[in-house]
Amino acid sequence: MTPDPFSPTDTDEPLTAPPPGCPAHGIGPGGLRRLYGPGAEDLGAVYEELRAQYGTVAPALLHEDVPIWVVLGHSENLHMVRTSSQFCRDPRQWSALQDGTIKPDHPLMPHIAWQPICCHAEGDEHLRLRGAVTGAMSTIDHRGIRRYINRATQQLVNKFCGEGRADLVSQFAEYLPMAVMCEILGMPEEYNDQIVQAARDMLKGTETAIASNAYIMDALVRLTARRRAAPLDDFTSHLINHPARLTDDEISQHLRVVLIAAYETTANLLANVLRVVLTDPRFRAQLNGGQMTVPEAVEQTLWDEPPFTTILPYIAKRDTELGGQHIRKGDALLLGIAPGNVDPRVRPDLNANMQGNRSHLAFGGGAHECPGQDIGRAIADVGVDALLTRLPDVELACDEDELRWRASIVSRHLVELPVYFAPKPQQDVMERPSINPVPSQRTQDWQVGTVQQPQCPVQPPATAEPVAEQPLAAASVGAPGAAEQVGRAGVFQRLLRWWRGD
Repeated sequence: MTPDPFSPTDTDEPLTAPPPGCPAHGIGPGGLRRLYGPGAEDLGAVYEELRAQYGTVAPALLHEDVPIWVVLGHSENLHMVRTSSQFCRDPRQWSALQDGTIKPDHPLMPHIAWQPICCHAEGDEHLRLRGAVTGAMSTIDHRGIRRYINRATQQLVNKFCGEGRADLVSQFAEYLPMAVMCEILGMPEEYNDQIVQAARDMLKGTETAIASNAYIMDALVRLTARRRAAPLDDFTSHLINHPARLTDDEISQHLRVVLIAAYETTANLLANVLRVVLTDPRFRAQLNGGQMTVPEAVEQTLWDEPPFTTILPYIAKRDTELGGQHIRKGDALLLGIAPGNVDPRVRPDLNANMQGNRSHLAFGGGAHECPGQDIGRAIADVGVDALLTRLPDVELACDEDELRWRASIVSRHLVELPVYFAPKPQQDVMERPSINPVPSQRTQDWQVGTVQQPQCPVQPPATAEPVAEQPLAAASVGAPGAAEQVGRAGVFQRLLRWWRGD
């Protein structure tokens, strides 16, 4: 007979705290492992301890000893995010919030607090809000954005290429995603050092994080008002004009979610891909030798070093079972992206190549799967490729073990990535590429990865007198190379039209 599975809601028995330096310093009430404080500096190691002790779902403690389940198994995470009848993302259903266990000043409140956004909605309300977001995203001109990413990359590299040294985190990875997202949202004039620093500051949870959040929200509220009065062909205008008719508050809150989520994940992804290229000779050799493409390198990094390590909270809507554990109604669960990606049942050999496999958890799944993942991939694909093309001799300027990380419950952020290279001259950056008029947005839910094919109506026959058709053989008679020249011109014209986005 086995004992009843332990529920993290049964963790109110006080224990005497061990002295500093004790191996049990990371243990809290009820003998549960803390996911914060001393002993939790390496959460990856903590997750493996929990996996060895409990299996694929383990009880643990958040900040201020708030109980939570950590979902460590790959299939268990997928089951949770895909089973909306059992689990949701509405934090108002969390029993720890309802009974006052979580105080208003809890350090994770920015991640916990309910907001009028699709991430926290269910049912018809979720469909309404999510439909507006995905509908607006379906209008993005992906070819135009990729050209913009390349141009923004060239501008950033121009700022340091002549010096022969750079920090690819603070001078590149933290800037490129913000430049691109400001362009997509329709606020390129807001892109500057201040908005980049504000985004970084609010994610650190510093004393000035509230002021930084207010700065960003002010920019988004002003953008909403401008586009409400005079819409353009940008994401914000299409979000406003969607048939769901979002309020101005809903508009600005969703703009914040899109901007910050895309910024943080893509900044981390860029830094992580570049770090692996610079520290793993086999990885770089595969790229240089053509055995691996940059998109494949990005997918491998999404397995090994996902931009978000966890997402919280998911809430049990009723008593259920997951991973052999009894989950009670109102219990909270942590979506374990990083531990799920290294589940030994899915990856028995962590050194195995995962090329072509997109079943990682980096973008979540189910109803709340990240709708902008293709944009994040595009920024990483184009940005990394363009930077390595400009700086093919770039090398790490310190030992790998000297690299530092800033870790939290939800992510690991590389602090800096110092590099050196032979100084390069600046390159001319072409004029700002025009983005083609976008098609009408879709009113139904949009599947990520779906490529919209342009409509090509059949042209009516010309009314002018037809020109006699000239056989190919005749074209070559008396004009050697004429057919070849015509063929070359046709290829060039097609390439030029592709580049312009025609």
